[in-house]
Amino acid sequence: QVQLVESGGGLVQAGGSLRLSCAASGRTFSRYTMAWFRQSPGKEREFVAVLSWIGGKTYYTDSVKGRFAISRDHAANTVYLQMNSLKPEDTAVYYCAANSKILPGTQMSEYDFWGQGTQVTVSS
Repeated sequence: QVQLVESGGGLVQAGGSLRLSCAASGRTFSRYTMAWFRQSPGKEREFVAVLSWIGGKTYYTDSVKGRFAISRDHAANTVYLQMNSLKPEDTAVYYCAANSKILPGTQMSEYDFWGQGTQVTVSS
């Protein structure tokens, strides 16, 4: 079992930055692929970024490429999402997710563990 707790959300002006954190419990954190998803009001939850546990491969949804960066600190059992040049359309609840698969997936159904989410609001 893995428990995930997100933090770091908040209110920021357009063009600003935030860094989200996802603290994971469990002894095998280093062997989990970690991802971030987000959900805006009235919309389905969507994939944002993923970091595989083998090879450290990263993938991003097109709308955040060049602005967001996913990383992890194995010693701290934490994965991060650095968000720069934020836009109002980035406003959403951001969720951390984990699975033990080798291939970094982009579908919700591929993830076994989820955090409770953290709200990010970008004002124009």
